[in-house]
Amino acid sequence: MIGIKKISSYLPETKRSNFDLKERFGINDAFIEKKLGIRNVRIKDKDDETSDLCVKAFMNLKRTMDIDTSKIDCLIVVTQNPDFNLPHVSAIVHKKLGLSTHCAVFDISLGCSGYVYGVSVIKSFMEANNLSHGLLITADPYSKIVDENDKNTTLLFGDGASATYFSTEPIYELGKFSFGTLGEKYSSLLCKNNTLYMDGFEIFNFVTTYIPQDFNLVLELNALKKDDVDLFIFHQGSRYIVDTLRKSLKLPEDRVVFDIEDYGNTVSSSIPIILEKYQDNESVKCIYISGFGVGLSWASGIIHRTQ
Repeated sequence: MIGIKKISSYLPETKRSNFDLKERFGINDAFIEKKLGIRNVRIKDKDDETSDLCVKAFMNLKRTMDIDTSKIDCLIVVTQNPDFNLPHVSAIVHKKLGLSTHCAVFDISLGCSGYVYGVSVIKSFMEANNLSHGLLITADPYSKIVDENDKNTTLLFGDGASATYFSTEPIYELGKFSFGTLGEKYSSLLCKNNTLYMDGFEIFNFVTTYIPQDFNLVLELNALKKDDVDLFIFHQGSRYIVDTLRKSLKLPEDRVVFDIEDYGNTVSSSIPIILEKYQDNESVKCIYISGFGVGLSWASGIIHRTQ
């Protein structure tokens, strides 16, 4: 059985305060605290590429567990902001980490749903090909494409990365997952001419329409009730989105995580950054995870603690 062994993340040290942008965008403290829920966003070092963020997340992972890189036989990177148009970022990370030539390496081009897609893909791929040691890395530095004068994006998105180790000795095993796409609304979150555009109204409508339906489907697929789930981790789009989902689904506030006040919406890294903080908490045995955004796509599922 392949599952999650360990998770680590990386956040750049550089912060930009949203409070410093109040005058420029005509906003107040209440908007920052109650609607965004983001006081600061993290910005990568100017000279760092996407692959560098991947490596930094991996090095943090390596500090928490013994890793023999010669045994890693699968590496998947989730990103939509690569170093170059080609080759795939995972090939560059492969070189920087000095991995074996027998290591399977590829990228997944997904945004906010990418981590949930990724954990399902890497588990299936490894089991189908009899692999034993895998890395799933997320890194989507939106500072590459955000217009600093666009209120809809510059206040939200922060840079970050995560590294998740998969093995035959997991602490989390995967339950059943659900996936979906609303391709007709793809232009609601779009990068054109290297600049990000987001229609916040359309994204909000998408999330509040489709994610509650999917939530109930995931519980049904896993033969669970709300009370069986110890923790609910929704993609950290904004405080308003997470709070709206929590209220709509009538979930207890103490079991729905919001945790991006000091770093912002890190796209595909938002869920693993939170999972890292709970991975040593043995009382949290059943976790619901749900990513949604670019595409417009979503992916949700259940993971269970095995030890």
